[in-house]
Amino acid sequence: MENEMGVLPIKKLIWKLGLPMIVSMVLQAIYNVVDSIYASNIPNIGNLANQALTIAFPIQILMIAIGVGTGVGINALLSKSLGEHNKEKVNYIVGNGIFLSIVIYLIFLLFGLFLSQWFISLFTDIPEVIKMGASYLKICCTLSFGSIAYTVYERFLQATGKTMFSTIAQISGALINIIFDYVFIYPMNMGVSGAALATVLGQFVSLFVAMFFHYFYNKEINNGIKYIKPKFDIIKQIYKIGVSASIMQALLSVMMAGMNIILSHTNADTTTLVGAFGIYYKIQQVALFSCFGLSNTIITVLSFNYGLKNKSRSKECIKYGIIDTLIVSLVITILFEIIAKPLAQLFSLGNNNEQLISICIIAIRIASMGFIFMGFTISIQGVLQALNYSIKPLILALLRLVIFIFPIAYLFTLSNNVINVVWWSFPISEILTSIISIIFLKTAIKKKI
Repeated sequence: MENEMGVLPIKKLIWKLGLPMIVSMVLQAIYNVVDSIYASNIPNIGNLANQALTIAFPIQILMIAIGVGTGVGINALLSKSLGEHNKEKVNYIVGNGIFLSIVIYLIFLLFGLFLSQWFISLFTDIPEVIKMGASYLKICCTLSFGSIAYTVYERFLQATGKTMFSTIAQISGALINIIFDYVFIYPMNMGVSGAALATVLGQFVSLFVAMFFHYFYNKEINNGIKYIKPKFDIIKQIYKIGVSASIMQALLSVMMAGMNIILSHTNADTTTLVGAFGIYYKIQQVALFSCFGLSNTIITVLSFNYGLKNKSRSKECIKYGIIDTLIVSLVITILFEIIAKPLAQLFSLGNNNEQLISICIIAIRIASMGFIFMGFTISIQGVLQALNYSIKPLILALLRLVIFIFPIAYLFTLSNNVINVVWWSFPISEILTSIISIIFLKTAIKKKI
């Protein structure tokens, strides 16, 4: 029986594989959006609590980045080995994936125990914000095993074709997070510490559900303890594939940390400005992660057909992959423009902070204009990765997240009207990067296809 990636119409194939990926990626963004909504509405201290979560967020992004990169490498290597019927290698890939999740967790455990307060104090000198941010970050890091290990087990399920199980696990954790965010923050009056505990509880639920599905349904894998022993040739193969994905995701952390620094040194109310940026950026992840979901689909489908040397299907994949990503990002842009005000108001239900709401509305409506260009660039990054380019996708990520955004944002902070103009940094950076991405795409198609 032929693999559907080689015979199913490309239009249908991209949506069939892409929708579950979009759902899974967007649910990752929901955790932080929900935390910010509840924390922003804590009576009297909501503004400070939101700033604390915004400052802590780059470390959470970094955690996701390392987990995603490791997971991408595991997924690709595991799928290939399953196709080759190399059972022994399959078992060691799974075992070493578990080993790597333990090592990554230990790194973030040490960071959480000893560096949380130091990191928060880099971005603010407000004692309440430092205390809340350090508490939130310490809990998220010291109990991060649920998040890190879930990423690995999710890839075990995806590599064996059981994507619905991974989606169920992700949804289960997200629901638990939403429920316990409210319980811990309000009735139990635990503040931002409650938000952190709800987050890690949701992540552990996702992990346990994924583990259940893996151990009971992934019968083609032998999960013996002996396979957890590290084999450095397998670890090397995992990161040869996954390191570029990790770096591209980690640049999101660099961008957010850099913007926190830039915005905290303006003449405006920095607490509100940084808080508004944090709210916008977490909302923006819905669009960003949707594009990543389709980009991952492009990588899967294009890699397969490029490997078959099927030029017509490869060209169709590039064409429809980019078009579908543009459609999704355009729909999200229109939606955000329409619901900008009620969306912003979710973060100030209890405090009625009109200034925060006003800045958030401005941020959402201006910055969202760049989504369609962001989607275009991210889809091209997927095309380039599928065609075995590693440096060019990283260059595009550097351009949109560091090289263009920082100087443009800094120049706008020199304006007396910084609250209204700084948000133009995002669409301008996305437009400039998309121009470079067109050049890269044309060169890649000419050379490879």
